[in-house]
Amino acid sequence: MDPDDLPDGLVVADETGRVICFNAAAARITGIAPEDALGHPLEHALPLQDIEGRRWWRLTDPYGGPAIRRGQPERNLLLGGREVLVSARYVRSGPTGPVQRLVIALRGTEARRRTELSHAELIATVAHELRSPLTSVKGFTATLLQKWERFTDDQKRLMLETVDADANRVTRLIAELLDISRIDSGRLEVRRQRVDMSAAVRRNVQAQTTAGQRPDRFLIRMLEPLPDLWADPDKVDQVLGNLLENAVRHGEGTVTIEVGPVSDATSTEGTSVTVSDEGPGIPEESMSRVFTRFWRGSKRGGTGLGLYIVKGIVEAHGGTITVGRAPAGGAQFRFSLPVAAPAFLA
Repeated sequence: MDPDDLPDGLVVADETGRVICFNAAAARITGIAPEDALGHPLEHALPLQDIEGRRWWRLTDPYGGPAIRRGQPERNLLLGGREVLVSARYVRSGPTGPVQRLVIALRGTEARRRTELSHAELIATVAHELRSPLTSVKGFTATLLQKWERFTDDQKRLMLETVDADANRVTRLIAELLDISRIDSGRLEVRRQRVDMSAAVRRNVQAQTTAGQRPDRFLIRMLEPLPDLWADPDKVDQVLGNLLENAVRHGEGTVTIEVGPVSDATSTEGTSVTVSDEGPGIPEESMSRVFTRFWRGSKRGGTGLGLYIVKGIVEAHGGTITVGRAPAGGAQFRFSLPVAAPAFLA
């Protein structure tokens, strides 16, 4: 294999410590041209330092020191002001023989930095979203405990209803975090049961109207007969609830829900659901980011985690979800779930 075909940086030094291999990825990561490294002593060709400014090769002394060493684990080092992830393996002539080759792997820190930034953003979002309801819960409960006799029954009920709503908000956020953890680790469980998609859609529309939305804002279209569908009913409700809430919160006009069999002849048999609104829609340049973490279509609240979870749930079922522009100009989400098999046959 050509070392230049490797995605990670590769540097190899011979038994004298001179560089005999410096691939293209190493040049990209370090900013050092191969001709400036090949044939030169490793300490000069790759002048790494630890975070305290100590010269790394003098500190680790790969060609000296205990002969039982096999290498160095990956760590973050500095090279000319830039951070580089470095690991090394010592190739010896025998179990305790002298080092014949020093093989060094280099990786950039961009991917790790993006992961750390994502985690930091998640923590910041969670802290922000938890602060408001917990402050409310603490305030109302403390007030009721201290001044219970001063309030009328209606006032007590109002405060307790507010506490209950905020507690539900916290519970939902924690459930979202657990879902994200399971999706990221590939451990999202799907407990398949017979699902009546028509009934599920009507149930979720009813939940929206019970929460205060006008019944005439929703239009349901059923293209029957629908094939038998085996899916996780709770997670199907989670997907439908999220898409309807997004359409109501960020869209305008009538929210249309179309349910029918998968019409694409090349696709696996299944059921598709399309949720459309008549709002401003999603800008073309944002459509590729809709299902990523923290994407928000407007400043009307939300954690920006819902659609990421929706995509994870749909894909855990073996289905697909897409976003586009509705005929009336608003946003249009369409997801399809395969017929699949019940859990006891899977």
